Amino acid sequence: MNSKKIILLMGVIGLFIMSSCSNDFLDKQPISSLTPESYLRAETDLASYNIKMFEDFQVFQTEGNPFAQDNGTDVMASRGYENKFVPGQWKVPQGGSEWYFNQIYSCNYFLQNVLPRFKANTLTGDPAQIKHDIGEMYLIRAMVYFRKLKFFGDFPIIKTTLPDNKAILTAASKRAPQNEVARFIIADLDSAILLMKPTAPDGARNRLSQPCAQLMKSRVALYEATWLKYFKGTAFVPNGAGWPGATKDYNASYKFPSGSIDTEIDYFLTQAMASAKIVADATPLVSNNMVIQQSTTDPVNPYCAMFSDIDMSKFSEVLFWRRYDLALGVTNGIAAEIGKGNSGRGFTRGFVESFVMANGLPIYAPGSGYAGDDSIQLVRKDRDGRLQLFLKQPKQLNILYRSPLGTHSTPVEPYPDILNVLGNADYPTGYANRKGLNYDEALCGNGKSYEGEIVFRAVEAYLNYMEASYEKTGILDADAQKYWKAIRTRANVDPDYQKTIDATDLSKEAANNWSVYSGGVMVDKTLYNIRRERMCELLAEGFRDQDLRRWRSMDQMITTPYHIEGFKLWGPMKNWYAPGTLTYGIGDASTVSSPLVSLYLRTYEKTTTSLVYGGYKWAMAHYLQPLPIQQFLITTDDGKDVTKSPLYQNPGWPTTPNVGATF
Repeated sequence: MNSKKIILLMGVIGLFIMSSCSNDFLDKQPISSLTPESYLRAETDLASYNIKMFEDFQVFQTEGNPFAQDNGTDVMASRGYENKFVPGQWKVPQGGSEWYFNQIYSCNYFLQNVLPRFKANTLTGDPAQIKHDIGEMYLIRAMVYFRKLKFFGDFPIIKTTLPDNKAILTAASKRAPQNEVARFIIADLDSAILLMKPTAPDGARNRLSQPCAQLMKSRVALYEATWLKYFKGTAFVPNGAGWPGATKDYNASYKFPSGSIDTEIDYFLTQAMASAKIVADATPLVSNNMVIQQSTTDPVNPYCAMFSDIDMSKFSEVLFWRRYDLALGVTNGIAAEIGKGNSGRGFTRGFVESFVMANGLPIYAPGSGYAGDDSIQLVRKDRDGRLQLFLKQPKQLNILYRSPLGTHSTPVEPYPDILNVLGNADYPTGYANRKGLNYDEALCGNGKSYEGEIVFRAVEAYLNYMEASYEKTGILDADAQKYWKAIRTRANVDPDYQKTIDATDLSKEAANNWSVYSGGVMVDKTLYNIRRERMCELLAEGFRDQDLRRWRSMDQMITTPYHIEGFKLWGPMKNWYAPGTLTYGIGDASTVSSPLVSLYLRTYEKTTTSLVYGGYKWAMAHYLQPLPIQQFLITTDDGKDVTKSPLYQNPGWPTTPNVGATF
């Protein structure tokens, strides 16, 4: 295998990114004449390069409907099950996967060219803005690397662009321990914090800012701290039993920079707390008046509008968001998708039942006032305000402002179409998400929505601090208490979180909520309720999968399968469907699951031939993705013997393609 193919591995994409950095640059000289000598020497070039990273390389990875990203967890499900919950079905790929470096190369190209010019004071433009642009690139690189860390754990740390030399590229493929990758990310974020402005330079928060870097730092540090804590002693952390990194000379004698894994955990928790506190103390939460608009005279609810406005700069809690523009043809399909079945993704029964009542009591607690689940209206009654606001109910109005442009609108919320198998209009669990709904029909054309999309929201800092401080000290300090009460008050839930903790029965919660567990063992009630708060506040925003992984919250399914359920179909709600349409027990012709199995709709258990008919199962290896075999082969001398590669496979995954995990 020649070095040209190694170049593809390392993501060397030439000067492509420079050729597309800004339209106005094209007016200066032909693309063919762009060279390092004539580019990235002015502040405007730096800014356009960064902005193009957002657009062309999907740095923030919110493809499609951002409110469908919790799919494939215990809180959200689609019509099709996830292979990761069928041990043996998720297999080692020959090629492809997320093991690529083009985004990293683009970040390194910028920094490698710009930093020397910055130090030599040869860049033209506003010095403060130049510093901000450089800081922004450090933040972008940190975000790109964090995505790699979540997928693969140990990962090569590459700080510069690399020449077309096989030996150099192969050596650069060496995987750094995951905690070292996290430290590298934090170092980038520290640079970003030092260089960036406290407010976005565009004035609308469509550019990154210092608080974004601080929030990202708390996210990364909390992730790594909890990963190290809950995987301690296993093959998933350095020096744990069976850690594959020890099979390579360059990692065989690894020592934690802080001295031990315990001090490493403490280091990351300290970093998470400090950076989260800065953001939380500086950023008030958006208010919630608990109004679900059903007429044009109803007052706007700022909390709901924050997730669907076309201009999110008005909301203090939104630190960074993506703007869309119909006139420029920069659109998304969010409004139409939320108006229907949320891209064919529905909330699970377990998720819905995890929300407490407005009085702070779990639904099973004596005196809770829970009205039951014979209808969606009853499910929502007197519950946590977030469930009331964001769980759809039939006959609610989805459109208040009519427009002929809304060719794909759903003006009135229908009864959940659990029989539709067409995808976007499907209601696979019967429970549907309302977060992100915009009442303007003009946004509901076919892919013509231009409502904004949140990337960083400050409430995460509140939640990160609460969790990090409790994990570090075992108590809720004054700041954690303040943040928790603020979140619950905004959610229209009794702010007395201790009331909820005291009434929590973990054995009942465990029937529905995976975050009761870490490593197959129940956590304490306070920590579980901190996790519950995070789940409820960040519903449908794409955090659930990474949280479950860092908490090691799926071990219990290795021995005890979990059944994904939706609403209570076999009760009064069965009358929503025409006679004869709800069929079961007739093989592949069955349209729903049998009431003899459960009164609740089991989306994946309609036929006994389904691979998850017996429930979701888990394999330890599935906490990380496997490295594709191609990467081993192109980093060997002969292109055949994978053992000669500097790479090592992730725990439980073989080095043979198209084979499932071994444990």
